[in-house]
Amino acid sequence: MRASRLVTLLLLLQNRGRMTAQQLAGELEVSVRTVYRDTEALAAAGIPLYGAAGHAGGYRLVDGYRTRLTGLTTDEAQAAFLAALPGAAAELGLGEALATAQLKLRAALPAELREHAGRVQERFLLDAPGWYGDADLTPHLAPVAAAVWGRRAAVLTYRRWRAPEEIERRVEPYGLVLKAGRWYLVAHGQSGIRTYRVDQILGFRPLEEFVMPDGFDLAAYWNGYLTEFRARLHSGEALVRLTPEGARRLGVRPASDGWTQARVPIESLDHAHGEFLRLGADIEVLEPAGLRDRIAATARTLAARYGA
Repeated sequence: MRASRLVTLLLLLQNRGRMTAQQLAGELEVSVRTVYRDTEALAAAGIPLYGAAGHAGGYRLVDGYRTRLTGLTTDEAQAAFLAALPGAAAELGLGEALATAQLKLRAALPAELREHAGRVQERFLLDAPGWYGDADLTPHLAPVAAAVWGRRAAVLTYRRWRAPEEIERRVEPYGLVLKAGRWYLVAHGQSGIRTYRVDQILGFRPLEEFVMPDGFDLAAYWNGYLTEFRARLHSGEALVRLTPEGARRLGVRPASDGWTQARVPIESLDHAHGEFLRLGADIEVLEPAGLRDRIAATARTLAARYGA
């Protein structure tokens, strides 16, 4: 276990340059004291590793040093081919580069690992978009990606759902996220960091370069954004009774003796009205009263329409 951690520490420094003991401890999920012991062990083994104290200090490898401890395990080789997103790479204009990189990676692998990697591509396929609805048209994806990569500010024209429907903003693009087949731009503007759907960008004009702020973590921001989004999405709840089939379809643990009473989160009365009607006679809404009345009115209309 320690040998694997030492290799990981060495590769982190090789790929990222100077890192503090605290940063290394976070990446390796160990204590700072353990990092101190590991760096001492690497230095004792002859690795040209240097440490400096102070605010601008940290650990780094001597310039030009490259370790050869980069052999892939079977699991790592499989993950490298499974993680590739050919569709996304093609949208970004990197489809040919991805194919070439995979060929180079395959050629560099031992025969056994090449066989395992080939099995992954034969037996697993990632199709990210959902079943219903055509793929979003993203004519501005390439220039947006170029601005993200080149750290260039831009003026974007954006279509949103509330008035005014069309706005223009100067933004600093921080990153791109592909979620369920849809591209999102994370960018900083006059009102802070915001998320924009790329398919709703109507115009995009690159400007001058900008300096990325220290400490911004795209994955951490996105996870926080999703948490806030879900909290806003389910702002209320409903009290319902469910048959065993209704409980199964709604993802509620059924009672052992017939109907199950449960409180479930809802986005809005309009959304809950449509979703609960899908369950037909397998659900009875008890609260809120407004939702119960709306579903009852819909049921009466349906009964009259079908001559019941």
